[in-house]
Amino acid sequence: MAKIKHNNFIDTVDTVFSSAKHQGVLHLYAEGEYLNGRTIKVAGREMLHFGTTGYLGLEQDKRLKEAAVNAINNYGTQFPLSKSYLSHPLYAELESKIEQMYTLPPIITKNSTLGHLAIIPTLIRDEDAVIIDHQVHWSVQNACQFLKLRGIPVEMIRHNNLEMLEDKIRMLTSKSAKIWYMADGVYSMYGDYAPVGDLLSLAAKYPQLNLYFDDVHGMSWKGKNGTGFIFESIGKLQENIVVVSTLSKTFGASGATFFCTDQKIREKIKNFGGPLTFSAQLEPASVAAAIASCDIHLSSEITERQKDFAKKISHFSSLLSNSSLPVASQNDSPVFFLGMGTPATAFNFTKRLFSEGYYLNLGIYPAVPIKNTGIRITISAHNDQSDITSLFNAMEHHFQKSVEETGSSQDKIRKAFGMESISKTPPVEPHTHAINIEESNSITQIDKQEWNSAIGRQNILDWDGLSYLEKTFSNSSEPAHKWDFFYYIIRDQNKQIILMTFFTLGLWKDDMLSTESVSRHLEQIRKSKPLHMTSKVLSMGCLFSEGSHCFIDHNHFHVDQAILLLLSKIEQRYDSVGADMLVLRDFECDFQWDEMIRSQGYFRIDMPESCVIENKNWETIHDYGSLLSSRSRKHYNKEILQYEKFYDVQIKESLDPLELERAYNLYCNVKQRNLAINTFLYPKEVFENMNKCPNWEFILLSIKAKGNDEFVGVMFCYKNSSYTYVPELIGMDYAASEGFYLYRQLLYQTIKRAAELRIPRIDLGMSATFEKKKLGASIIPKISYIQSRDNYAMELMQTLQNENKPGR
Repeated sequence: MAKIKHNNFIDTVDTVFSSAKHQGVLHLYAEGEYLNGRTIKVAGREMLHFGTTGYLGLEQDKRLKEAAVNAINNYGTQFPLSKSYLSHPLYAELESKIEQMYTLPPIITKNSTLGHLAIIPTLIRDEDAVIIDHQVHWSVQNACQFLKLRGIPVEMIRHNNLEMLEDKIRMLTSKSAKIWYMADGVYSMYGDYAPVGDLLSLAAKYPQLNLYFDDVHGMSWKGKNGTGFIFESIGKLQENIVVVSTLSKTFGASGATFFCTDQKIREKIKNFGGPLTFSAQLEPASVAAAIASCDIHLSSEITERQKDFAKKISHFSSLLSNSSLPVASQNDSPVFFLGMGTPATAFNFTKRLFSEGYYLNLGIYPAVPIKNTGIRITISAHNDQSDITSLFNAMEHHFQKSVEETGSSQDKIRKAFGMESISKTPPVEPHTHAINIEESNSITQIDKQEWNSAIGRQNILDWDGLSYLEKTFSNSSEPAHKWDFFYYIIRDQNKQIILMTFFTLGLWKDDMLSTESVSRHLEQIRKSKPLHMTSKVLSMGCLFSEGSHCFIDHNHFHVDQAILLLLSKIEQRYDSVGADMLVLRDFECDFQWDEMIRSQGYFRIDMPESCVIENKNWETIHDYGSLLSSRSRKHYNKEILQYEKFYDVQIKESLDPLELERAYNLYCNVKQRNLAINTFLYPKEVFENMNKCPNWEFILLSIKAKGNDEFVGVMFCYKNSSYTYVPELIGMDYAASEGFYLYRQLLYQTIKRAAELRIPRIDLGMSATFEKKKLGASIIPKISYIQSRDNYAMELMQTLQNENKPGR
């Protein structure tokens, strides 16, 4: 296994969004000459609007619209000047009225995203540290990226995980002045709340803890004067709490607000808070609309609006609580999330509701984990109670139809969201009338000839290779090297194999798909906590192998059914073993079933290229150089052939104890130095078992000029019959071989050995592609598919990407 490409996060999001756009459920355009809040026209269809975040409907209030029109007439469409120089005439009134609402002076920003960019880098000092909830809004996470450039630790915890938060606080206490925890008040997808009471208790226990809340979704419909969920929960703002709120969304205007009790901090942010200094100020129309909204919030009208709105939320919540629909979080917020599990089910359901005349929002990766795809439904004051009832009836009618049409089930969805099952019957396998699946826990239970003919010519994946892997890893006493094996064969009624593969369950380092700088940082922590940032992964293939781990009969009539059956079975296994991640590994980039797999809740990642040499066109090693490109031939002649004379080369089928000890130490040299593929350091037992297996051999290189027989390089090679030669691992003495191009010579001797054995294919692995390409290797791009229980590990790696943290 190797690193994810650096730009892969963006590529993955692009792929997910492109699929949703293709399905006609994302990046849509509203139509018509006016909007009323209750309905919206999309693609020629008038729909009831259950996607707005203008919860109290103030964006359609006549007073706000008239104020905006008058402001444009009086002051123009904009005031094109930085607020650092001059604010337009309406700003002072707005600031005064917001201060009346909160009894605190505000900072007003263009929007909450620019607000976070202005506030966070100024508020957080170099001696501080930050912990973010992994579901806190993207705008908060993005602003924190700038902190890492200053060496400020930015840690991440799983959503609302207070135990994990306290562990991070303890870890940072001795290293940091203030520790800032950043969270949403009301989370924008599930509509759940930050556990404010528990966070206040933690802040009392740890005086260094400060709280930073983004409460834009809690504004107006909650709290005295509509000041929001956080202010209602905490009462008076404390010295160690800051809050970002909004003038947009349910407030009905545009802009964002920031509140803290420290006047010095407030003035510092206002004086030079990035976008506050260099970005345009709010347009007169937006400020005037916000002033009109403030007047409503400062009157008794806001209380009446909140009461009326609460009745609508309660009505929808009551309907949902008396149904079996899988709603992620039920409380008194206006945001509801109906679990769909897979994108395929969500696309189907969304289109069904669109056709019935209901506009809803798709909730998809990266806003939620890919397997927690669902539908976000927002209630607003524009919705009549009858609208809400009819929406609920349509949801109940279409939900099960969408589930069945996309091969899912209520229990699958509930399991994905951590809900209790409502079914007492076991799940029915999809379309299994013409095919059946055989499951085994050992290669010894599978016919050797049948296995080898289907999958056994790949890498170390022949029957003997799997026997070696089982012997080595099945009974390991070390958690990092204990693997469970699962084999699957799917046949038709005539016993013909349609699909054959195997999976392993074991621990992976979470940074295995990250950059070397991230791994180096985490390896420092692992010196005292060896299993820090590791996850239990159910993966096709294993960490010791690469290449095609799955045989598929592409031409079989039931091949689609076979793939769906496999996915169903491995997801059951995934749940039963409690793995954190499920990985389908190493497919060709034009994999025929790409869309099918992604629609089942997997996202695709590009893997590092595999390096392969196929020597079909040369009889002996002497012919090899003539087939290289002219540029590679120069490299071959100058830096490889010219240096071969300095080495003694031995091929050994087994090593004596001293040689084995030396070989293992050389392997450790390479492993500890090279974090490009950051797996666990293999124990010595792995190599002792190699030494006993006739399929393994060892290429040893010693330098003649050293005057002794001690080898300075070793290649651990697997012979897969007469099909594939696999230099699996390498060991080198960097100091003793300096100036002798040892790595290149080991590669060359591996090629030479494969030619002697007349093995037509050499699998050179995934790293050092530049060096291998110069020796004539073909570069083969690969993709894999990943499903995880939450986005935490992947988002954490994204936040740490390219970060070089100083020791603090």
